[in-house]
Amino acid sequence: MQWQPLSEHRFKLAEGPFWEPEQQALYWVDIAERRACRLVEGQYSQWRLPEPVSAFIPTDKGDALVTLASGVYRLDLTSDKTSISLLCVADPVAGNRANESRCDALGRLWLGSMQNNLDDEGGDLPLVRRSGGLFRVDPDTRVTPLLEGQGIVNTLLWNAQGTVLYSADTLDGVIYQYPILADGSLGARNVWAAEHPRGVPDGSAMDAEGYVWNARWGGGCLIRFAPDGSVDRIVDLPVSHPTSCVFGGPDLATLYVTSAAPADAHGRFDGALLKGEVGVSGQPCRRFAG
Repeated sequence: MQWQPLSEHRFKLAEGPFWEPEQQALYWVDIAERRACRLVEGQYSQWRLPEPVSAFIPTDKGDALVTLASGVYRLDLTSDKTSISLLCVADPVAGNRANESRCDALGRLWLGSMQNNLDDEGGDLPLVRRSGGLFRVDPDTRVTPLLEGQGIVNTLLWNAQGTVLYSADTLDGVIYQYPILADGSLGARNVWAAEHPRGVPDGSAMDAEGYVWNARWGGGCLIRFAPDGSVDRIVDLPVSHPTSCVFGGPDLATLYVTSAAPADAHGRFDGALLKGEVGVSGQPCRRFAG
């Protein structure tokens, strides 16, 4: 399988890829460098944020959301300068930052948080507490806490009926399955995808067949998990620390993979944004409905 960098750009901690079909645009972030990035028809744009930014998600109103430590903000995509306004504060815990964020089929933002692990220069800080949580932000900005005591929330995906959430805690090394109850809360979790020697779970994308493609931090690969959580295949990558992936392109048949370049990186294209054809199409991303 051929994997190639999408551009010459390299990133310290690229994450959160999002495919916007109308403009055929790819959105992503560099958390450590505080950059929100977009690529449209080969044209690269970026916005520098005042804090680490973990997600960059277009909205139905034409702007975008960016998730920072201090809150969720709206970003004006038409301004020459970075112009943000506060939408809400999802996680009120001091010393935490946003991490994985995705929108469900109803356009509601689900935001996972963690203890901040980055210093002012984007360097690593030790993780000493499980203070993260999971929150849902409705289009009217109402925030609903769903989980607490999380280590590093990664992967936010749902089954076709919207009755099951798949979400990893990277510190645990597994992907969990949560039933979504009638009142919108989450039921008791079960391990859906167990630990694997090829790295720990980071971000994921779901394909049209309901299989989950999971980026394996430190494992240099993607693992495709079957709907029952078993390993379907392992796809090697030319990066040592893939962080997430998303299906894009005109037919959602191209898989885009973000990666990082930490001190122990040892891959050919570490820090690059990769693209490849994996023989299956994916499910579309959902914009924020507010």
